Amino acid sequence: GGNQEASNPRQELPYGGWVAPNIYYLGYAGVVRFRGVRIGGISGIFKSHDYRKGHFECPPYNQQTIRSAYHVRNIEVFKLKQLKRPIDIFMSHDWPRSIYHYGNKKQLLKMKSFFRQEVESNTLGSPAASELLQHLKPTYWFSAHLHVKFAAFMQHETNSKDELPKATKFLALDKCLPHRDFLQIIDVEHDPNAGDSLEYDAEWIAVLKATNSLVNVTQSSWNMPEKNGLHAKWDYSVTEEAIKEVLEELNNDLKIPCNFTLTAACYDPSKPQKNMEPVHTINPQTTEFCAQFGLTDINDRIQQAKEESSGRGECEEEEEEEMDSTGSAEEPSEYNTDNSGLSSFNPDEIMLDDEGGDEDLSTCSVDPSPDHPPEFSTSFSDIRIMPDSMAVSSDDAMDSNNEELEKSGGSKQVEEKSSTERSLKRIGGDENGNSGVKKIKRRNQAIYAAEDEDK
Repeated sequence: GGNQEASNPRQELPYGGWVAPNIYYLGYAGVVRFRGVRIGGISGIFKSHDYRKGHFECPPYNQQTIRSAYHVRNIEVFKLKQLKRPIDIFMSHDWPRSIYHYGNKKQLLKMKSFFRQEVESNTLGSPAASELLQHLKPTYWFSAHLHVKFAAFMQHETNSKDELPKATKFLALDKCLPHRDFLQIIDVEHDPNAGDSLEYDAEWIAVLKATNSLVNVTQSSWNMPEKNGLHAKWDYSVTEEAIKEVLEELNNDLKIPCNFTLTAACYDPSKPQKNMEPVHTINPQTTEFCAQFGLTDINDRIQQAKEESSGRGECEEEEEEEMDSTGSAEEPSEYNTDNSGLSSFNPDEIMLDDEGGDEDLSTCSVDPSPDHPPEFSTSFSDIRIMPDSMAVSSDDAMDSNNEELEKSGGSKQVEEKSSTERSLKRIGGDENGNSGVKKIKRRNQAIYAAEDEDK
């Protein structure tokens, strides 16, 4: 789940579920299995001023919550960091910060020159995702958000001499438009004898049960438990016994039920309904999931809190708190900046109206502070060896006749587009080339009528 999708249907499924009969959403954070492949993910984009809040938003949204609803929260990162078993595939919307040092950085900056300041100061992307990347060390990591194809290969450090080194193959793709690199096929090792159904992950369910007491549906900022003398418990990772209990609860049947439930009327073109305000909905899938595993239904808890506060005249007070959501009066974030994918800066981004309003562009050039140095050195070679299964296409980094050079770490430079093309690509600027925020309202017909709208 990113910042372009509708938040209200996804909020009905905080622990995951079917958004359509054949489309499964992982939730705010989640882990599932398919044919023996373990797939995890975290939704949203990182914004420091909302990171330590609870999931308090619900429809109908106001000008603040329509954005904060898709901001990553620390509790989801905390839950994922309790996992001990290896992850095969992990997905996030925005990129992990620093991953650009492990791919063809020179070509990335040629295609997206406006990333240069953030890449050089190591402030592009999500520090929370970077933290998860270093902890989980998945075999593959897929991201979106920045609308450019980019592959990287990251070798992780080992904690001991006996531990085998792990590596992550990272891949992000471009927008789904004509002549853009928006699709790549990757072969993943799997169990060919496994069933053709999505399955729950027993360790993840056990982690959800262990962390259930940490659920927060308020706007109050709080830190996750850590080993600092302030918390009686800080390790919420689960034992083999706890995992076995989950398996026993499910009678060793981990298959996710195909229980998609329609919670909104299908669109009827003969009866157009304009300006319909979304309503706060309790999804039966979530009710069933929480009942089965003894978890807190976040939306039910939010509904209870709303009903309790409605009789106490707290609306004005809540509005004031929401208006304060820029973070100016908040405690400093545990991370040094809040650039998270430059959703207000990328000219290729499809913008929501006034989407840029919750991010100050002046933070784009902030250097890492001494207290929070970059996670990785910025002195990496511009060209790294790409994994075979993630070979970058000729339009991305390498010449199509240069595969052997690519594998050995060398490459030819791709000719830059003409200055005319490039100035058109950086839409939204003045005659001097100063770029501004472009807000685009698109319709599918308009996108595909043109050969490539962005050129």
